Amino acid sequence: MKTFNHNDISMQAAFAACNEAVKKAEELKIKINVSICDSAGLELAFLRMNGSYIHSINIAKDKAYTSASFGFSTATWTDIFKEASHLEQGFSNRDRLIPFGGGLPIMNENELIGAIGVSGGTEEEDIICAQAGINKIV
Repeated sequence: MKTFNHNDISMQAAFAACNEAVKKAEELKIKINVSICDSAGLELAFLRMNGSYIHSINIAKDKAYTSASFGFSTATWTDIFKEASHLEQGFSNRDRLIPFGGGLPIMNENELIGAIGVSGGTEEEDIICAQAGINKIV
């Protein structure tokens, strides 16, 4: 009898995704912070580009954590709050919950194995960089 199945992103893949997100940021001429966590929301890798916003360090980490803890993109919260505005009052005050784009789940065969969080550009640029990181490893 199989009692559990735990599949997480490897440290090597986490750093490869970080590097690819930074490479995309360089192409976009922006400076970002990028964090990768495992499926439990525990950070495996982090990169901060020289000159990136200091406040964005924790935002990137919290985007990855938020995405890992719910298993969906942080941008999804915008739609959730539009459909159920009463939830915004409670959820938006939760520690480490980021309700805007830049945090994406990392999936392997429909199983959550981690998440990436990017902060430093516009919401759209953060999503582009995060997706580039995922595309490198999945």
